[in-house]
Amino acid sequence: MGTPRVSANGWVALLRGINVGGKNRVPMAELRTVFEEAGAAGVATYIQSGNVVFVHPANDRAVLGEQLEAAVAKRFGVESAVVLRTFAEIGKVARAKPFGPDNANTHVIFLAQKPPAAAVRSVTSLDMAPDEIKVVGSEAFLHYPNGVSGARIAGAVLGRSLGVGTARNWRTVTQLAAMASAASL
Repeated sequence: MGTPRVSANGWVALLRGINVGGKNRVPMAELRTVFEEAGAAGVATYIQSGNVVFVHPANDRAVLGEQLEAAVAKRFGVESAVVLRTFAEIGKVARAKPFGPDNANTHVIFLAQKPPAAAVRSVTSLDMAPDEIKVVGSEAFLHYPNGVSGARIAGAVLGRSLGVGTARNWRTVTQLAAMASAASL
């Protein structure tokens, strides 16, 4: 009969505030080990800012996120929110064209939870032209036509309004989606 196969789910973990400005130092090789010790397989990281692609038998996003946050805190002494997306969810975000075909100056805040409608109305009513924001589910898409340095509103301000989240630029989003797609083959 053989060993029963354990079903695994594809996940992308986005850690908030890792290796930013010399703070919250977390070596990616050690982070991969922490994820493996927490039951993850096929663990891969992308750049130094806490992006992890992996498979795990867990089905409960909240429980898995808490487990990973605790493991990171224990190993590194760093309190970091872990925002999780499935492989399908990260792929959907990467295929989005919220501001038209050119996403070069687009960033995404991956929120831990879908924000309340009142919070969405509040941030989308702000006058931040030429910058734009669109909130779709648990993602806030930001378009900075003049670049981040010329932005009228910061992702951190939006995060305080919309809830816990972590921002990534479009290049990182598409790379994570490509890694997830390759891992699911």
